[in-house]
Amino acid sequence: QVQLVESGGGLVQPGGSLRLSCTASGFTFSRYDMSWYRQAPGKERELVAGISSTGRSTNIGGSVKGRFTISRDNVKNTVYLRMNDLKPEDTAVYYCNAVRSVFNYWGQGTQVTVSS
Repeated sequence: QVQLVESGGGLVQPGGSLRLSCTASGFTFSRYDMSWYRQAPGKERELVAGISSTGRSTNIGGSVKGRFTISRDNVKNTVYLRMNDLKPEDTAVYYCNAVRSVFNYWGQGTQVTVSS
């Protein structure tokens, strides 16, 4: 059974930091490109960051560049999103995504709220 389980979300003040984790099971994690998406209320889901299966290549969305980093541990079957200098506009549900060929899996999401 394929599972992607996100954790690490919560309430944080502007300027604060969080690290999200997504732990995978039920498929060969090291063969999949991984990404983080987010969706704010009333908005479309947007790509935040992606990382290749080996971890050698990453891409970061323009709105979070310089503040967010993505990494992975193929031994722990986990992908991370480090978020620094958080802003109220970063408030959203953050989703983990795994893609390889025609296979596309999603986690259930974790809420991040940035507010004073």
